[in-house]
Formats: sequence, C-alpha cells, structure tokens
Amino acid sequence: MVLVRAVITNRSSFEEWPAPPPRRANTAAECVGIANDAEEFALWVSPHILRNTARVLVEVFAWAPDQAERYTNRLREIAERSGGGVVDPQEVSPGIRVTDCPDFEDNRILELAVVVGVHLIVSNDEEHLTPMSPWRGTPIITASEFVARVDAARRARGRRY
Repeated sequence: MVLVRAVITNRSSFEEWPAPPPRRANTAAECVGIANDAEEFALWVSPHILRNTARVLVEVFAWAPDQAERYTNRLREIAERSGGGVVDPQEVSPGIRVTDCPDFEDNRILELAVVVGVHLIVSNDEEHLTPMSPWRGTPIITASEFVARVDAARRARGRRY
C-alpha cells in the first residue's frame, strides 16, 4: 500500500512531504508529496482505506495508535486540500460492490475509484492491481512510474525547484 510505504521508513516524515526532484528512494512518500503540492493531482481516500492504513501501521509496523491516527488525519488534510477528499463509496452509491480483484482490500480501492471517477490509480501491488491495468479504462501504475511522469511533466513545463 502506497500510503503505508510512504511512512514506514521514517515515522516522523509525514509532517513534510518530498516532491520530485530530487528523486529519493521512497517513491511512495514522493507520491504523497505530489498530492500535498496540490498542483496537478488530487488524493482520494475512504474511511475504510484510512482505517486499514492505521491498522497496518499499528499491527504490522508497531506504530502507536495515536501516531497512526495523526498520520491518517494528515492524509485526510492532504486529500481535502488537494481537491480530492474522503468519500465513503457506500454512502455515495449504496450497494456498490466491486469484486474484480481477488484481494478484498484492493476491491475497496476500486470501489472508491468508481465512485469518484478517478483518471489514474497509483499502486505498488504488482500481484493484484497493476496487472489489471487498465481497469475499466483506468490506468493503474506504480509509485515509481507516477513520480517519474510527474517529474518529467514538471520539467517540461519549466518548473523551478
């Protein structure tokens, strides 16, 4: 999960987000940094995705629950400021159920994508999600591909860093 990988190497890094360039080893953090820039892309999350992110950080990576909550609150802020937001697919479209992927959690991501009408999904799940690209016409690319494309587009526009 990109949102987990963004912070597992540096727990305090979620107060400031890197954006390309310079390219760093943590492209997941750079993805969140791009959303934090709020220039080209919006971050969309659901309450389920936020809860699952916190659960994984606590159960798998031994984060304190309050630290995981601070991080998911920060993600919520980034999503709202970027022009995206927090959307519960079941509230927007009651009964929506995507079962295209064998992974339960990945289907929740796909449900959110359907409800908000995303143009792109960024995922490092090379077992389930990225092989489905394009899923219902929506590209699914890895974090490193996304960062490289954004960096190239920004350089082509002459953005100064």
